[in-house]
Amino acid sequence: MKRTRFGLVGKNISYSFSRGYFTKKFASLGLNDHSYENFDFQAIEEITDVLKNNKDINGMNVTIPYKQEIMPFLTELDPEAEKIGAVNTIQFNKNGLKGFNTDAYGFKHAMSPFLKPHHTKALILGTGGASKAVAYVLGELCISYLFVSRSEGKNKISYDQVTEEVLKEHTVLVNCTPLGTHPNIEERPTLPYEFISDRHFLFDLIYNPEKSAFLTAGEAQGAQISNGLRMLELQADRSWQIWQER
Repeated sequence: MKRTRFGLVGKNISYSFSRGYFTKKFASLGLNDHSYENFDFQAIEEITDVLKNNKDINGMNVTIPYKQEIMPFLTELDPEAEKIGAVNTIQFNKNGLKGFNTDAYGFKHAMSPFLKPHHTKALILGTGGASKAVAYVLGELCISYLFVSRSEGKNKISYDQVTEEVLKEHTVLVNCTPLGTHPNIEERPTLPYEFISDRHFLFDLIYNPEKSAFLTAGEAQGAQISNGLRMLELQADRSWQIWQER
């Protein structure tokens, strides 16, 4: 039986959501010739050999830390992925490899139901590939944002610059860092959580554990919270659509 293979490119990704999700999806659709696997690379250059020696791969997802590093290996970029500056989905088509970003789609549709009129300013915690999709969506929704990272810079403040005043003004907080992911579930971004209130909405891209230390601290202050599971499901389903459009 000819196999139709898909997979996830990343580093240290044994925990991955995607493999389990797509394996169940293929089973539910009766696609017994479809499979999904992890391509766990210590360096992105390892993808060259995989592509050369595996002609039955029909699509890939990309996760930390390669959402930007993958881009030179692609033939073409979808305009939205180009604007965002990060790729998490690769379509294998007749012209080669085309990069898309479905994180933006997933984040937008997972977050939008929680937004209230006073949610006009956001803090994006972390500056990796996923944060680029988050920033793109916030811009689309006319929510102004600041990045927060270990050092300050253009449109970026450091964690020790997040004061009571800054938190009062920025009522949407999005964690794009891996802090708090299983098994290090006690970790969380360093913020003055005591200044979070019921006007805040905290979104964590982490989904394992279901309620991270970041979300738990926000909930204790009365904030609305959401983890990243719905975003992941939405971006995965959008990837599946893209793979079938080739």
